[in-house]
Amino acid sequence: MAGRKLNRQQRWRVERIQQERIARAEKRGLIADDLLIQGALGQELPGRILAHYGTQLDVEALDQSQTQRCYLRSHLQGLVTGDEVIWQPSLDASTPGVVTALLPRRTLLERPDAYGQRKPVAANISQLVIVLAAQPEPSARLIDHYLVAAHAAHLLPLLVLNKEDLLKEPQLKLLQTYEGLGYRRITTRALTGELGELAHDLQGQVSAFVGQSGVGKSSLINALLPGAVQAVQELSDRSGLGQHTTTTARLFHFPGGGDLIDSPGIREFGLGLLTPNEILQGFIEIRPLIGTCRFRNCRHLQEPGCALKLAVSEGRLLASRLQSLLTMLAASEASS
Repeated sequence: MAGRKLNRQQRWRVERIQQERIARAEKRGLIADDLLIQGALGQELPGRILAHYGTQLDVEALDQSQTQRCYLRSHLQGLVTGDEVIWQPSLDASTPGVVTALLPRRTLLERPDAYGQRKPVAANISQLVIVLAAQPEPSARLIDHYLVAAHAAHLLPLLVLNKEDLLKEPQLKLLQTYEGLGYRRITTRALTGELGELAHDLQGQVSAFVGQSGVGKSSLINALLPGAVQAVQELSDRSGLGQHTTTTARLFHFPGGGDLIDSPGIREFGLGLLTPNEILQGFIEIRPLIGTCRFRNCRHLQEPGCALKLAVSEGRLLASRLQSLLTMLAASEASS
């Protein structure tokens, strides 16, 4: 779907920002080239970006044997936390290494920027952990929003219900609806350290946590990764990049296995970049019905022979899920 249309002044600002980024990239590229020419680097290794600090990156060897601050070649733009790369560590510990190539991405999570353009947030995530709680009250619309985004990015959705004892009966029935659709749900109590099966479900996955403010995402992360927030603060202070502390995405390793990419950008991503078909595919029980309406351009409103409306009347599809779909499709059409 096309991004939001820009006026002349906005286009000029976007072009200026792009030119400034290119200039900075060229400067970084010259520094990286100098290091390569000087022979101050070791052999090429596969690695993973742990964090992105403006003009530099923290890169870890895939075998986790070493980590180093790095520059990147000028032709490498748009790299994000979680990207797998080829890099050359510096032979001198006081000198940054160099990232020389980007390896193919398995997944890429994006969100619209201020101008409606695609902005990469994190790469190679495999699981989206959707955190819910009694307050703010979970809604079907919000949950569907997250599920559609997860499916569009080819991520495994996991519903985590924090503080289940505070939920009321209607809220419990709502969440049971998603279990009936086949989504996995686990319960936790982050403040008391009761994590249920969450640690097990994080093993072997690269996860990102999403959810409304106040549902307990930070408490869960702190329970799983004691001292993680403090570690980020100390790292930023040592590098003189403290101003990036709250906006820098960073990858952490869970003690029991698995990784977490924690990023404000992940918590803010939306559906503005999705096509109508991607939104349809995000409703797993509707997928088999796609293309079976009488009319090819059926909008699933009042058209005769609508397979989705028929499924609702026969009890094979929840009316609330169809309404959620229609709301998303209308928003998609309005923003295109």
